[in-house]
Amino acid sequence: MSLIDDARAVRENAHAPYSKFKVGAAIRTTDGQVFVGCNVENVAYPEGTCAEAGAIAAMVAAGGARTLAEVAVIADSPTPIPPCGGCRQKLKEFGAADVPVTLATMAGGSETTTIGALLPGAFDASHMES
Repeated sequence: MSLIDDARAVRENAHAPYSKFKVGAAIRTTDGQVFVGCNVENVAYPEGTCAEAGAIAAMVAAGGARTLAEVAVIADSPTPIPPCGGCRQKLKEFGAADVPVTLATMAGGSETTTIGALLPGAFDASHMES
């Protein structure tokens, strides 16, 4: 199963009663583990959770590897959807600039970019050094 297939499968579990916009994400760590997440909405916007954040939380909760090797995001949209700004920063926290990110649609459209292209000029730990 591909990472997009994993994202497609978990997308079905999304809790999106308000927007009806289900998103699935899957991440692969450098040791080959795969973690998935889906969006979880809450009536008290913006208290929901994005799919990418859910996958990252699952990775962290599992312990072990915390370095991303690959990311996939899928939604039923006319064009591939990019992660929101907050999720771009979350991906950067655990992945290098050259980590591939595949963005896909349920109809089969896709494009591949990188974490660095999604978040140029990213804020990172080096900015906190004194």
